Amino acid sequence: MNEKTTAVHVTHETVNKVGGIGAVLHGFFTCQAYLDKVERSILIGPLFTTEGSVNGRLGENSEVLYSSIDGFVKTGYAPAFQKIENYYGTGIIYGTRTFVDEQTGVKSSPEVVLIDVRHIEKKAINGFKRRLFEDFGIRSDLYEHLWEFEQYVRLAPVAIEVLKAIGAADDSTLIVSHEFMGMPTALAGILDIEHNFKTLFYAHEVATMRHLVEKHPGHDTMFYNTIRQAHNEGLYVDEVFGDQDSYFKHSLVKASRYCDRILAVGDYVVDELRFLAPEFETANIDIVYNGIPAYQISAAEKLASKARLQKYCENLLGHRPDFVFSHVTRLVRSKGMWRDLRVLEHMEKEFRAQNKTAVLFVLSTEVAQRRSQDIYNMEATYKWPVAHREGWPDLSGGEAEYYTAIQEFNARSRNIKIVFINQFGFDARRCGSRMPEKMEFMDIRKGTDVEFGQSIYEPFGIAQVEPLTFGGICVFSSVCGCLGFVNDVTGGRDVKNVIVADYTNLEHQIDPEIEGLLQIDRTVRDNIEACQSEKVAMQICSRLPKNETDLESMIETGYGLAKNMSWNVVVRNYLLDSLEKIAQEAGIS
Repeated sequence: MNEKTTAVHVTHETVNKVGGIGAVLHGFFTCQAYLDKVERSILIGPLFTTEGSVNGRLGENSEVLYSSIDGFVKTGYAPAFQKIENYYGTGIIYGTRTFVDEQTGVKSSPEVVLIDVRHIEKKAINGFKRRLFEDFGIRSDLYEHLWEFEQYVRLAPVAIEVLKAIGAADDSTLIVSHEFMGMPTALAGILDIEHNFKTLFYAHEVATMRHLVEKHPGHDTMFYNTIRQAHNEGLYVDEVFGDQDSYFKHSLVKASRYCDRILAVGDYVVDELRFLAPEFETANIDIVYNGIPAYQISAAEKLASKARLQKYCENLLGHRPDFVFSHVTRLVRSKGMWRDLRVLEHMEKEFRAQNKTAVLFVLSTEVAQRRSQDIYNMEATYKWPVAHREGWPDLSGGEAEYYTAIQEFNARSRNIKIVFINQFGFDARRCGSRMPEKMEFMDIRKGTDVEFGQSIYEPFGIAQVEPLTFGGICVFSSVCGCLGFVNDVTGGRDVKNVIVADYTNLEHQIDPEIEGLLQIDRTVRDNIEACQSEKVAMQICSRLPKNETDLESMIETGYGLAKNMSWNVVVRNYLLDSLEKIAQEAGIS
């Protein structure tokens, strides 16, 4: 690309990093290879709350330059913004947000636009909804009662007008739809024939397929065997699983075929997109894996972080474990967290024979960050996080269900214990007085011996492989997209830092026809999980470092992999190639 690009990222993670999209954006905005090629980055999303002061509208490390919500003006764009607000009945917040990589020092400050779409003029939006149906087959009348759909449709025409107002609507402008949320804006860009917007759908998942995997009792065991057979028979999702159009995300994601290009974060995501409809067989889809941290540390540094984790366990449980395991994740069904317990049940028997001990720290919650005051009160009252109680500020419904399984495991296990930390953050201020004062979040990444992540649906899985660069053993399922990247780097060779659990391996036990595969239920999956989890447990036990020499070898191997999976590698080897194709197809380069 000779001409630098303006990249407009449409997402719900404009202000706060919630999940994978936020991690990708942070990776891009602190990656020198991205900054060298993308001259201007703009984040656009809906305004979720009007609470708080003007200074906090765009999150940490931000500067607000315009806010009609607060009557604040510090930009020459104000007259143009006010015209848009008057026409659509919206509010606009505009400014910048700074992203920094603390390790490398690389930083940038993309522009941020938040649009208050709650009271938008219906006339202004109904014409757009009509065009969505006429040009793309999207029936807004089926979904407009769902705010998750409606807010992003309302966002779209306003976002396009804002881009024009700030001079970001020329031939070099690329609208990036991160998941279904940005699709209406991408489609609005396609409909605007006066401006030559390029459009890109960034598939961090395929929402239709996640929905099918999560709700079926056979989960990934059923789904990925079925999709493989369906591909052999030339069948698509509606033919195998029934009409999916009642699911609004399906309708929006299916429209991604109208974009100039589609990026998929993993190999299975490509397969899932091709499974959506026949039109996707010829769609322009490129794999752009997610990047992972790549920092080299010494064995002494790793052991120092591990010592803090061991001390924390000692403060909580009264003993210092030989090994520290971790699982840092969101508490949702797709993460398959029950599989960790199945592996640990087998490891417990082996550890008893070896007279070894371990603790698994699970950092996961399904609600907002608890107040430090509440954490300290729970700690003083009933020894949180070793013990928990149902109800706020402690266990939510899903957390209570998960904790019940932990209680059962801990009651039966002697050498391995699980500590469930249902809190965002990992330091003494957020997690209580029994956590060592010098503890920080990176300690659980650096100091862990094993990171679990055996998801049933995981388009990539950054968290699963974050400890890789620090010599940790990363355990994830065969359907995790990060496996494709690992194989790309290793040429498919087995590496001691990576253990793959294949819960889709039927071992010829099931009728290979689609009708038979669809009958895979929990009983079948349980049997397969029992077999596979034992294999995983034995692999972990055999690979855990026995001395400092082993540890140094694990760090060397892990860093060797990670440095070839960094964000700079992702941008140089995957992303820029896709952007170049878009430019060539548009005749810009």
